[in-house]
Amino acid sequence: MRHGNVVQRDAQDPVQGEGTSIVEIRPDTTRELRKGAPEVIFAETKTGEQTIRMAQTLLAGTGRAIISRVPAETMTALQATFAEYETQVREAAHAMVIYQPGYVRKRSGGHVGVISAGTSDVPVADEAALLAEEMGCQVTRIYDVGVAGLHRLIEPLQKLLADGVDVLIVAAGMDGALPSVVAGLVPVPVIGLPTSVGYGIGGGGVAALLSMLQTCAPGLSVVNIDNGVGAGITAGLIANRVAQARKQH
Repeated sequence: MRHGNVVQRDAQDPVQGEGTSIVEIRPDTTRELRKGAPEVIFAETKTGEQTIRMAQTLLAGTGRAIISRVPAETMTALQATFAEYETQVREAAHAMVIYQPGYVRKRSGGHVGVISAGTSDVPVADEAALLAEEMGCQVTRIYDVGVAGLHRLIEPLQKLLADGVDVLIVAAGMDGALPSVVAGLVPVPVIGLPTSVGYGIGGGGVAALLSMLQTCAPGLSVVNIDNGVGAGITAGLIANRVAQARKQH
Protein backbone atom coordinates (compact mmCIF):
# COMPACT_ATOMS: atom_id res chain seq x y z
CA MET A 1 0.00 0.00 0.00
CA ARG A 2 1.17 3.55 -0.70
CA HIS A 3 0.71 6.29 1.93
CA GLY A 4 2.06 9.60 0.67
CA ASN A 5 5.66 9.01 -0.26
CA VAL A 6 6.03 5.92 1.92
CA VAL A 7 5.47 2.46 0.50
CA GLN A 8 4.41 -0.20 3.00
CA ARG A 9 4.57 -3.87 2.12
CA ASP A 10 1.47 -5.72 3.28
CA ALA A 11 2.47 -8.89 1.50
CA GLN A 12 5.62 -10.88 2.06
CA ASP A 13 8.71 -8.96 0.97
CA PRO A 14 9.83 -10.54 -2.33
CA VAL A 15 13.46 -10.15 -1.31
CA GLN A 16 12.71 -12.42 1.62
CA GLY A 17 10.34 -14.65 -0.33
CA GLU A 18 11.04 -18.33 -0.65
CA GLY A 19 12.41 -19.34 -4.04
CA THR A 20 12.87 -15.75 -5.20
CA SER A 21 15.54 -15.30 -7.85
CA ILE A 22 18.00 -12.46 -7.31
CA VAL A 23 18.90 -10.24 -10.24
CA GLU A 24 22.66 -10.60 -10.46
CA ILE A 25 23.53 -8.03 -13.11
CA ARG A 26 22.03 -4.66 -13.95
CA PRO A 27 24.20 -2.85 -16.51
CA ASP A 28 23.30 0.82 -16.82
CA THR A 29 22.23 1.09 -20.47
CA THR A 30 21.11 4.73 -20.15
CA ARG A 31 24.17 6.11 -18.35
CA GLU A 32 25.61 7.85 -21.40
CA LEU A 33 22.29 9.56 -22.18
CA ARG A 34 21.91 10.66 -18.58
CA LYS A 35 25.51 11.34 -17.62
CA GLY A 36 27.45 11.87 -20.83
CA ALA A 37 29.77 9.02 -19.89
CA PRO A 38 29.41 5.35 -20.80
CA GLU A 39 28.88 2.35 -18.55
CA VAL A 40 32.07 0.32 -18.11
CA ILE A 41 32.15 -3.36 -17.14
CA PHE A 42 34.84 -3.97 -14.50
CA ALA A 43 35.76 -7.56 -15.36
CA GLU A 44 38.54 -8.16 -12.84
CA THR A 45 36.17 -9.29 -10.07
CA LYS A 46 33.52 -10.91 -12.27
CA THR A 47 33.28 -14.37 -13.77
CA GLY A 48 33.62 -14.76 -17.50
CA GLU A 49 29.93 -15.67 -17.72
CA GLN A 50 28.87 -12.55 -15.82
CA THR A 51 31.04 -10.35 -18.03
CA ILE A 52 29.63 -11.90 -21.21
CA ARG A 53 26.04 -11.46 -20.03
CA MET A 54 26.66 -7.83 -19.13
CA ALA A 55 28.30 -7.21 -22.50
CA GLN A 56 25.32 -8.74 -24.28
CA THR A 57 22.95 -6.47 -22.37
CA LEU A 58 24.97 -3.35 -23.18
CA LEU A 59 25.30 -4.32 -26.84
CA ALA A 60 21.54 -4.76 -27.09
CA GLY A 61 20.86 -1.47 -25.31
CA THR A 62 23.61 0.82 -26.57
CA GLY A 63 25.41 -0.94 -29.43
CA ARG A 64 28.68 -1.02 -27.51
CA ALA A 65 30.27 -2.67 -24.48
CA ILE A 66 33.41 -1.28 -22.82
CA ILE A 67 35.18 -3.77 -20.57
CA SER A 68 38.11 -2.92 -18.29
CA ARG A 69 40.64 -5.00 -16.32
CA VAL A 70 39.90 -8.15 -18.31
CA PRO A 71 41.62 -11.34 -17.06
CA ALA A 72 43.27 -13.44 -19.77
CA GLU A 73 40.72 -16.27 -19.56
CA THR A 74 37.82 -13.84 -19.80
CA MET A 75 39.44 -12.09 -22.76
CA THR A 76 39.66 -15.41 -24.61
CA ALA A 77 36.01 -16.18 -23.82
CA LEU A 78 34.89 -12.72 -24.95
CA GLN A 79 36.74 -12.98 -28.25
CA ALA A 80 35.18 -16.38 -28.93
CA THR A 81 31.66 -15.28 -27.95
CA PHE A 82 31.72 -12.04 -29.93
CA ALA A 83 33.73 -13.23 -32.93
CA GLU A 84 31.10 -11.83 -35.31
CA TYR A 85 31.24 -8.38 -33.75
CA GLU A 86 33.68 -5.53 -34.26
CA THR A 87 36.16 -5.43 -31.39
CA GLN A 88 39.02 -3.30 -30.14
CA VAL A 89 41.51 -4.85 -27.75
CA ARG A 90 43.94 -2.70 -25.74
CA GLU A 91 46.47 -5.26 -24.60
CA ALA A 92 48.49 -2.87 -22.44
CA ALA A 93 45.38 -1.74 -20.57
CA HIS A 94 43.80 -5.23 -20.45
CA ALA A 95 40.69 -3.63 -21.93
CA MET A 96 38.28 -4.49 -24.70
CA VAL A 97 35.50 -2.70 -26.55
CA ILE A 98 32.86 -4.62 -28.48
CA TYR A 99 30.70 -2.90 -31.10
CA GLN A 100 27.55 -3.94 -32.88
CA PRO A 101 28.28 -4.20 -36.63
CA GLY A 102 27.91 -0.75 -38.12
CA TYR A 103 28.31 1.08 -34.81
CA VAL A 104 29.71 4.57 -35.37
CA ARG A 105 31.61 6.20 -32.52
CA LYS A 106 30.70 9.85 -32.13
CA ARG A 107 33.21 12.66 -32.52
CA SER A 108 32.71 15.43 -29.99
CA GLY A 109 35.48 17.85 -30.93
CA GLY A 110 37.07 17.61 -27.49
CA HIS A 111 40.82 17.10 -27.23
CA VAL A 112 42.46 15.21 -24.35
CA GLY A 113 46.19 14.83 -23.83
CA VAL A 114 47.43 11.76 -21.95
CA ILE A 115 50.97 11.87 -20.56
CA SER A 116 52.80 9.09 -18.75
CA ALA A 117 55.92 9.55 -16.66
CA GLY A 118 57.33 6.12 -17.49
CA THR A 119 56.67 3.16 -19.73
CA SER A 120 55.49 1.23 -16.65
CA ASP A 121 52.65 3.75 -16.29
CA VAL A 122 51.35 3.10 -19.81
CA PRO A 123 48.73 0.43 -18.92
CA VAL A 124 46.86 2.83 -16.65
CA ALA A 125 47.40 5.79 -18.99
CA ASP A 126 46.08 3.75 -21.91
CA GLU A 127 42.96 2.83 -19.95
CA ALA A 128 42.29 6.54 -19.45
CA ALA A 129 42.96 7.26 -23.12
CA LEU A 130 40.51 4.56 -24.20
CA LEU A 131 37.69 6.03 -22.13
CA ALA A 132 38.26 9.53 -23.48
CA GLU A 133 38.26 8.15 -27.03
CA GLU A 134 35.02 6.27 -26.44
CA MET A 135 33.49 9.55 -25.27
CA GLY A 136 34.27 11.03 -28.67
CA CYS A 137 37.45 12.93 -27.87
CA GLN A 138 40.59 13.24 -29.91
CA VAL A 139 43.34 11.80 -27.72
CA THR A 140 47.04 12.60 -28.04
CA ARG A 141 49.46 10.41 -26.08
CA ILE A 142 52.90 11.39 -24.81
CA TYR A 143 54.62 8.54 -23.00
CA ASP A 144 57.86 8.13 -21.03
CA VAL A 145 58.60 11.79 -20.26
CA GLY A 146 59.12 11.62 -16.49
CA VAL A 147 61.03 14.01 -14.27
CA ALA A 148 64.24 11.96 -14.42
CA GLY A 149 64.63 13.31 -17.96
CA LEU A 150 62.43 16.37 -17.98
CA HIS A 151 63.88 17.70 -21.22
CA ARG A 152 61.84 15.02 -23.02
CA LEU A 153 58.60 16.71 -21.98
CA ILE A 154 59.03 20.25 -23.30
CA GLU A 155 58.64 19.84 -27.06
CA PRO A 156 55.62 17.47 -27.07
CA LEU A 157 53.91 19.55 -24.36
CA GLN A 158 54.36 22.71 -26.42
CA LYS A 159 52.83 20.93 -29.41
CA LEU A 160 49.85 19.76 -27.36
CA LEU A 161 49.15 23.31 -26.23
CA ALA A 162 49.56 24.63 -29.77
CA ASP A 163 47.03 22.05 -30.94
CA GLY A 164 44.47 23.38 -28.47
CA VAL A 165 44.28 20.53 -25.97
CA ASP A 166 41.38 21.02 -23.53
CA VAL A 167 42.56 18.95 -20.57
CA LEU A 168 45.55 16.79 -19.64
CA ILE A 169 45.80 13.48 -17.81
CA VAL A 170 49.23 12.86 -16.30
CA ALA A 171 49.95 9.34 -15.05
CA ALA A 172 52.90 8.73 -12.74
CA GLY A 173 54.02 6.22 -10.14
CA MET A 174 57.16 6.25 -7.94
CA ASP A 175 57.45 9.84 -6.60
CA GLY A 176 54.43 11.04 -8.60
CA ALA A 177 56.09 14.39 -9.34
CA LEU A 178 55.23 14.85 -13.02
CA PRO A 179 51.59 16.00 -12.66
CA SER A 180 52.65 18.89 -10.42
CA VAL A 181 55.35 19.90 -12.88
CA VAL A 182 52.91 19.86 -15.79
CA ALA A 183 50.19 21.68 -13.82
CA GLY A 184 52.66 24.47 -13.09
CA LEU A 185 53.32 24.99 -16.80
CA VAL A 186 49.97 24.81 -18.59
CA PRO A 187 46.77 26.91 -18.67
CA VAL A 188 44.39 23.91 -18.84
CA PRO A 189 43.05 21.54 -16.17
CA VAL A 190 45.36 18.66 -15.24
CA ILE A 191 44.16 15.35 -13.83
CA GLY A 192 46.78 13.54 -11.79
CA LEU A 193 46.62 9.77 -12.20
CA PRO A 194 48.81 7.99 -9.63
CA THR A 195 49.84 4.48 -10.62
CA SER A 196 50.84 1.56 -8.42
CA VAL A 197 54.37 1.53 -9.87
CA GLY A 198 56.89 1.72 -7.02
CA TYR A 199 58.21 -0.35 -4.12
CA GLY A 200 59.31 -0.14 -0.51
CA ILE A 201 57.92 2.50 1.84
CA GLY A 202 55.27 4.48 -0.03
CA GLY A 203 55.20 1.89 -2.81
CA GLY A 204 52.14 0.65 -4.63
CA GLY A 205 51.19 4.19 -5.61
CA VAL A 206 50.84 5.56 -2.08
CA ALA A 207 53.71 8.07 -2.33
CA ALA A 208 52.55 9.11 -5.81
CA LEU A 209 49.01 9.73 -4.59
CA LEU A 210 50.11 11.69 -1.52
CA SER A 211 52.56 13.74 -3.56
CA MET A 212 49.83 14.74 -6.02
CA LEU A 213 47.38 15.54 -3.23
CA GLN A 214 50.00 17.80 -1.59
CA THR A 215 50.73 19.69 -4.82
CA CYS A 216 51.29 23.42 -4.70
CA ALA A 217 50.56 23.74 -8.44
CA PRO A 218 47.05 25.14 -8.99
CA GLY A 219 44.73 23.39 -11.40
CA LEU A 220 45.69 19.82 -10.51
CA SER A 221 42.93 17.41 -9.49
CA VAL A 222 43.68 13.83 -8.51
CA VAL A 223 41.95 10.47 -8.89
CA ASN A 224 42.71 7.33 -6.94
CA ILE A 225 45.60 4.94 -7.60
CA ASP A 226 45.33 3.20 -10.99
CA ASN A 227 41.90 4.75 -11.67
CA GLY A 228 42.36 5.17 -15.41
CA VAL A 229 38.63 4.85 -16.01
CA GLY A 230 37.86 7.70 -13.62
CA ALA A 231 40.55 9.93 -15.09
CA GLY A 232 39.47 9.24 -18.67
CA ILE A 233 35.80 9.91 -17.98
CA THR A 234 36.52 13.12 -16.06
CA ALA A 235 38.78 14.38 -18.84
CA GLY A 236 36.18 13.42 -21.45
CA LEU A 237 33.44 15.33 -19.63
CA ILE A 238 35.63 18.44 -19.39
CA ALA A 239 36.78 18.29 -23.01
CA ASN A 240 33.29 17.64 -24.35
CA ARG A 241 31.85 20.57 -22.42
CA VAL A 242 34.60 22.82 -23.81
CA ALA A 243 33.94 21.52 -27.33
CA GLN A 244 30.23 22.24 -26.93
CA ALA A 245 31.00 25.81 -25.90
CA ARG A 246 33.29 26.25 -28.91
CA LYS A 247 30.51 25.18 -31.26
CA GLN A 248 28.11 27.67 -29.69
CA HIS A 249 30.53 30.53 -30.28
